[in-house]
Amino acid sequence: MPYKEPKIEKLYYSIGEVASIFDVNTSLIRFWEKEFDIIKPHKNKKGNRLFTQKDIDNFHLIFHLVKERGMTLKGAQKKLKENKEGTENNFEVVKRLKDIRALLVDIKDNI
Repeated sequence: MPYKEPKIEKLYYSIGEVASIFDVNTSLIRFWEKEFDIIKPHKNKKGNRLFTQKDIDNFHLIFHLVKERGMTLKGAQKKLKENKEGTENNFEVVKRLKDIRALLVDIKDNI
């Protein structure tokens, strides 16, 4: 049985790493942190922001609402306050459908 390397997940991500995940500037990350109360990064003694996986998941949700669906910041804030759980479920369904579509396209290309 071959040895499999376990996938190592980080506990904290720097603001630069988060910005590179979403391909945006760090200033946008700081701005969204101020605008949305669901993002609460830890800060070390130097004041550097350290984001958890939950913060990154919340960024995915905000990114989906603002950048992909074209909502305004106020609209995204309102939607998250009124129905965060429903919004998260909707986002998960969209993400799974995109993954399935990518898999089917890959299978089609390999035929």
